[in-house]
Amino acid sequence: MGSEAGSRSSLTKPFDPEEFRKHAHRMVDFIADYHRDIENFPVQSQVEPGYLQKLLPENAPDEPESLDDILADVQSKIVPGVTHWQSPNFYGYYPSNGSTAGFLGEMLSGGFNIIGFSWITSPAATELEIIVMDWLGKLLKLPNEFLSSGKGGGVIQGTASEAVLVVMLAARKRAVEKLTKEQGISEFEALAKLVAYTSDQAHSCVNKASQIAGISIENLRLIPTDVSTNYAMSSKVLANTLANDVKAGLVPFFLCGVIGSTSSAAVDPLSELGDLAQEYGMWFHVDGAYAGNACICPEFRPYLNGVEKADSFDMNPHKWLLTNFDCSTLWVKNPSLLVDALSTNPVFLRNKQSDNNLVVDYKDWQIPLGRRFRSLKLWMVLRMYGSNGLRSYITNHCNLAKHFEELLRTDSRFEVVAPRVFSLVCFRLKSPANDADNSCSLSAKLVDALNSDGNILITNTVLGGRYTIRFTVGASRTELRHVDAAWKVIQQLASKLLKECSS
Repeated sequence: MGSEAGSRSSLTKPFDPEEFRKHAHRMVDFIADYHRDIENFPVQSQVEPGYLQKLLPENAPDEPESLDDILADVQSKIVPGVTHWQSPNFYGYYPSNGSTAGFLGEMLSGGFNIIGFSWITSPAATELEIIVMDWLGKLLKLPNEFLSSGKGGGVIQGTASEAVLVVMLAARKRAVEKLTKEQGISEFEALAKLVAYTSDQAHSCVNKASQIAGISIENLRLIPTDVSTNYAMSSKVLANTLANDVKAGLVPFFLCGVIGSTSSAAVDPLSELGDLAQEYGMWFHVDGAYAGNACICPEFRPYLNGVEKADSFDMNPHKWLLTNFDCSTLWVKNPSLLVDALSTNPVFLRNKQSDNNLVVDYKDWQIPLGRRFRSLKLWMVLRMYGSNGLRSYITNHCNLAKHFEELLRTDSRFEVVAPRVFSLVCFRLKSPANDADNSCSLSAKLVDALNSDGNILITNTVLGGRYTIRFTVGASRTELRHVDAAWKVIQQLASKLLKECSS
């Protein structure tokens, strides 16, 4: 009888404050222990594909199970399949920052569990987002046109991929309307004329956004880069490409510049690109997903010069500003263009505040309708660490990367492939004289060996046709001792590979 009553209680009261209090304490302990012990795990998961299917039942349980049993399975079955992005020995991709403030903000957001698509669904969610986006915009010294105090505004997206997509859709709508009006052609004919431009070093999200926006692959120009410009986009090459396209009867409508490209953290010449965008009437977007964060530091802010000529700018605090995933910040000079492209207004969502244009409804600034209370965690990060704390955090990572770069230069077996600007170091293992593929295989073997060893995790790219190893310092808990230990492992495995190669 007691068991039946307990089961009914768990079903009829799925959220009981006292039960939550008890379980939440247990969960916090589990997570705290995970982070305490995180260096004991191989950074990259060592499991084989399909491993979990063999460990879990084929069907969901019929009866409730205890949290202790579930957490035991997490420890024994889930953790082995986790690649530990929060490990201080994670140097791959770009970082995914976590912090106490970010986690607490995430807890608050989950606790309120609101779906704040319009102002009336939770006024605090909308108004706090407006405020923190202005706070962060001021830390970046963005022009007033990007802030709510001007004629612009900011919105939190899930990822930079979403940010690029929504501004491209706004740019497309503006361009199509202009063409149909001026040339008297159909929307389909207008769309076929539109051309988008970005660097061949830009993130693949620009390609994906073009596909979703209906821009044919033939009308997406990936401007080639090379070592002569440190893999930044050449305004001269872009200008020639634009002139040829216009001569062919095509219409440039969207340009994406980059601060901190994925492969090498290259920085495009924003001011020069902005001039070309204005000349050809293009929407100019600046993607600073990774390195835009660094521009809160005075020493890095000059890399953002020229953003005043842009229509929009994005960066990801979840990458490098201690704000747990997901949190991608997007600013636009003219939010009405986003609203024109993305707004829907069914009767069941209407209210007098929105109808009278008294409020911001963020549902019209993004792809989905629903949205989480993400501004809480960004607000808590800004308050708990302060702008000076965040600047010191980023500067420390850049200094650690500089230290690693200096270590590389002391060993003649390695070559630094691209200039280090922020906290990414690109390098390769030099080839023996008789190596036909110019060390590509050797460097690839080094990456595989490092990741298989489990002590650290790094990733690779290709720059100028050469296989390149990427070492990104950016995990929340990475210290000098971790970088020195990583260098020792890299040297040891390199010695082993070179010995095997020469034997």
